[in-house]
Amino acid sequence: MKQLSIFISAIICFAFFTDCVAQSASPYTPTYGSSFKIGKPAYGAIVLNLWKDWDDNTLDKHDYFSDTVVMYLSDGMVIRGKAANLEGAKKYRGGMSSAKSIIHAWVTLASNDKNEEAVSIWGTEEDTYADGKVERKDLHEVWWFNKEGKVARMRQWAAKFTE
Repeated sequence: MKQLSIFISAIICFAFFTDCVAQSASPYTPTYGSSFKIGKPAYGAIVLNLWKDWDDNTLDKHDYFSDTVVMYLSDGMVIRGKAANLEGAKKYRGGMSSAKSIIHAWVTLASNDKNEEAVSIWGTEEDTYADGKVERKDLHEVWWFNKEGKVARMRQWAAKFTE
């Protein structure tokens, strides 16, 4: 039994070692980084509150954005600055009679390479416009935080599936 335990332990160690070697032998070099640990849970709560504020059309309910925030939206638009982002978001959201989000998952991340905190979130958004048109899209967003705990940038990807 003792020999079997040693054999199984050796296989597990080999598997972990092989996995580490496989990661370092990647055919790609990341432009941002590849070393992460779990980040601050409070940042996940901020992003969830922001999604809820979007749904409730209360975008100025919290003061989560840095003055220099940059948003990279899924349609290719880049919006710079807190005032421009809030103004644009309120105008766009104001054209909807409702928005409903379903959260699939989120994870808080701390980059060892960049010494930054981020939150990745996946969800589905269903928007109903004033004319009654309903649009459903899946979203993936990454929200980065500055040293003061404010949102410094956000990048969004969207997909529309026909199911």
